[in-house]
Amino acid sequence: MSVRLDNISFNWQDPFLMDEQLSEEERMVRDTAKQYAQDKLLPRVREAYRSEETDPEIFREMGALGLLGSVIEGYGCAGMSYVCYGLIAREIESVDSGYRSMMSVQSSLVMHPINTFGTEEQKEKYLPKLASGEYVGCFGLTEPDHGSDPGGMNTRARKVESGYRLSGSKTWISNSPISDVFIVWAKDEDGVIRGFILDKGMDGLSAPKIEGKLALRASITGEIVMDEVFVPEENKLPNAEGLAGPFSCLNSARLGISWGALGAAETCWFTALQYTMERKQFGRPLAANQLVQRKLA
Repeated sequence: MSVRLDNISFNWQDPFLMDEQLSEEERMVRDTAKQYAQDKLLPRVREAYRSEETDPEIFREMGALGLLGSVIEGYGCAGMSYVCYGLIAREIESVDSGYRSMMSVQSSLVMHPINTFGTEEQKEKYLPKLASGEYVGCFGLTEPDHGSDPGGMNTRARKVESGYRLSGSKTWISNSPISDVFIVWAKDEDGVIRGFILDKGMDGLSAPKIEGKLALRASITGEIVMDEVFVPEENKLPNAEGLAGPFSCLNSARLGISWGALGAAETCWFTALQYTMERKQFGRPLAANQLVQRKLA
């Protein structure tokens, strides 16, 4: 049986007909994120990429629109659906992957573990300021010698009176040089991986910037260096034990990463389409050539 498609028009602006699958709320969230990304982020990205500089004001702008920690209920968060979170990531990364990375780290790798594994006191202390963008956060798991093998981490948490002493280093940490809150994973004296909340300014804590990147240049990246940093007992995430804690955060972040990749791919495609429609050779647009049409299809 064959089906004739002669009369079906192709929707160039929405090839997957995604819009008709969204609720009214989801469309509103998407449109808000898109307007912000195009009006506020796009004008910044070229200079940010060239200079490898990050404007912390971006976090406060995102926070004012409810784009940070968007799926969390309460604590100043919007309590949106995961589809809304994906749509936000898609629109932000349609401008730049680095900007989406900044947002994803704050939402999925910092706010998620506090909300999932933290105490009520920790949630009330940190989540509202992270949601508003007043605080910037980062996530310390990857180490110089342990990237894909986080179970082999060398960072240690030694139990002392009223808390822990953390020593070690993390690397390739998005947001760390401008962070106020550090979610750090370390092994205790029994070899069990634990999560801790570190605050900017703690003695022995530093976050030097990594420079000279080839990608994600609009998103600041650095290290987390800990030299016998004292972390009070109340800053330990009590409900996180073993690799299940950090892996839960990474799984949460992957949703935004996949949606963001869609946004980046769409921008590449639309940019190529627009260029081939406008660029003329031999008296006609490049898009009039079948080989070009085949590539776009």
